[in-house]
Amino acid sequence: MNANRPLRVATYNIHKCRGLDRKTMPERIAEIIRQLDADVVCLQEVVHAPGGSQAFNQAERIAESLGEYAWSFGENRSLHGGAYGNMTLSRLPIVQCKNHDITHKRREERGVLQTDVEMQNGQVLHVFNVHLGTGYIERRYQAQHLLSERVLAQTGRSPRLVLGDFNEWTRGLTTKLLRETFRNVEPVHAFQFRRTFPGLLPLMTLDHIYYETPLELEETMLWRNRMALVASDHLPLVATFRISANKINPP
Repeated sequence: MNANRPLRVATYNIHKCRGLDRKTMPERIAEIIRQLDADVVCLQEVVHAPGGSQAFNQAERIAESLGEYAWSFGENRSLHGGAYGNMTLSRLPIVQCKNHDITHKRREERGVLQTDVEMQNGQVLHVFNVHLGTGYIERRYQAQHLLSERVLAQTGRSPRLVLGDFNEWTRGLTTKLLRETFRNVEPVHAFQFRRTFPGLLPLMTLDHIYYETPLELEETMLWRNRMALVASDHLPLVATFRISANKINPP
């Protein structure tokens, strides 16, 4: 990639590729991702079952349809004869990846997929693909775990990007803790709504992007076209950053 090119990222809960028309279509999701033209894309609710039916071999089919991305996958639980979790696609070289278990007691298994990529300036960017739980107490536990030395705080001084489906429609503990350290993207689409879910008539903001220097926000949007409105119950949230050369965090 050109060292002066802005960095474009996106987060998208793809709802197991099952659209509002009840069709499960990984290639449709891949086409939406292609339209986003993002360098890093974090997907939630992805099935990776290469030994099962084509409908559930979603991670591989999406990656193969796009072609240009390297990818990582974080398994949170078993589903449809394969794995279910988060997937991160990257045009930037992937240095390493790790899935952090943030499951709370007997609630549904949840994870944070960490994918370290090499930015245009040669510095490593730690990308955390998040999908938190739906319960209030569950998310409070996960917020503390997320900010702990086991996850976000173990990266040293290298920059971090935290994005995904936080399932937090009010400003709870997760929002409070993350905003103490990170700046956050405020999405606005054509009708000036800042809400992200559900896609047809947004009532809540569940999807978020948090960032820190040397990333500096240039633009943000919700990707809202006819295909995206049908393909999932979420809309892709997109942000474009420039990388400030004079604000590089030392190693």
